[in-house]
Amino acid sequence: MSHANAALTPRARLRLAQLVVEHGWTHTAAATLFMVSARTAKKWSDRYRAEGPAGMADRSSRPRSSPTKTRVGLVRRIVRLRWRHRLGPVQIAGRLGMAASTVHAVLVRCRINRLSHIDRGTGEPLRRYEHPHP
Repeated sequence: MSHANAALTPRARLRLAQLVVEHGWTHTAAATLFMVSARTAKKWSDRYRAEGPAGMADRSSRPRSSPTKTRVGLVRRIVRLRWRHRLGPVQIAGRLGMAASTVHAVLVRCRINRLSHIDRGTGEPLRRYEHPHP
């Protein structure tokens, strides 16, 4: 689904591509009509040639792979150090020989980035009860 301010919706992309492919318009002329760049017009017309009308739909921007993603074993070591020793990202990074920003990103992803949300004695998440009066 296109966002509200999108220059081209799937229907408009189809019209632009058909003008270029079927009616012989130049990329520049079609781009001017739809108020986009000539490069964008070329991209949609090329996709229309390759895939037809089905190629005009929105696609996910999620990457197919993440080759630099932190390994599972390393994530487990970070979490273990956090829970057992209550160390911060800088201390964990020093012990494991990695960047503190990477450790922090892992802790945020695992939702254990704040020590104030963890009970110091038991290691369990804090449960706070608020009453209208003492």
